[in-house]
Amino acid sequence: MFTEKRVFARPRRSWPDKGFTLAEVLICALIVTIALVALLSVIPYSTAASQSGNQTSTGTFLANQKLEEAKSIPWTSAPVNDCLGLSANANAAPTVPAGGACTLGATNVAAGVALPWFADEGSAAITSPDGTRHFDGYSRSVRIADCGAGAGCAGIVDAGMRRVTVSVTFTPGISQNATAAAPRTVTVSMVMAQR
Repeated sequence: MFTEKRVFARPRRSWPDKGFTLAEVLICALIVTIALVALLSVIPYSTAASQSGNQTSTGTFLANQKLEEAKSIPWTSAPVNDCLGLSANANAAPTVPAGGACTLGATNVAAGVALPWFADEGSAAITSPDGTRHFDGYSRSVRIADCGAGAGCAGIVDAGMRRVTVSVTFTPGISQNATAAAPRTVTVSMVMAQR
């Protein structure tokens, strides 16, 4: 009457212990190592770029500092006082033009004499206005062109205007390759009118 049910025991599946095999761990370690080495190779380039940006900003600051100084220098027609001066050529620091004179405070400069405040400054000569900060490695030059001569200044032909150009040169401190970095120059210019 009763039918016998047979209960068959199912064989249990044998699951391996949970975890990673040694081969899987080694492959993961290899992938992570390759990724980290790739990231580490970028560090010298980012350091060089950061240093270059810092030095370019400093060069721009030093050029703008000299332009601000040029704005405060007297260049008037009545009375004649030309302390801004003119550069004889692209390689010459400004001098007082022929027939002119310069009086700035207690300093008097005759015609043809170089203006001391626009003299070329070597790499150890540039300091902050209060004299506490030295900008070693930077050199600065000022050139002043007459906008009334030749083609003028960027299309402006007017004897009552001059273009003041300040160039700051520096050698980058860090190179991205084994060769020495070439000097870089930051140039800032402005056209000024006679007052």
